[in-house]
Amino acid sequence: MAKAIHMMVRVLEEARSVAFYETAFGLKVADRFAFDGFTLVYLRNAEADFEVELTINHGRTEAYDLGNGYGHIAFAVDNLEAEHARLAAAGLGPLPVKEFHRDGSLMAKFFFVTDPDGYKIEVLQKHGRYV
Repeated sequence: MAKAIHMMVRVLEEARSVAFYETAFGLKVADRFAFDGFTLVYLRNAEADFEVELTINHGRTEAYDLGNGYGHIAFAVDNLEAEHARLAAAGLGPLPVKEFHRDGSLMAKFFFVTDPDGYKIEVLQKHGRYV
């Protein structure tokens, strides 16, 4: 059986991205590996072993073209409204909270926030399949 271990995004500024993911989701640097030409930074929190891998290509100065293939990563939280308010107070600009209903009942309550490099991140209320 396969186990999901990380997702990777390419970022321009290591410190800015590390600060965003720590402020937004409590992710801390678990490992950092510098190589010739690039650095890998692995972020995680105590909630799960799954990591966000930041790839910083040395010398890159222009934003990455995200294209139309990237979707999003998602985090589940205990109190969606409190997290939305916290991210707004931190100046991270979360979008409005939305709900999906299916067959007459709540399927998901969520909002999106965008990281410094333009990657979309979904924040979901722990509920149903999202616990």
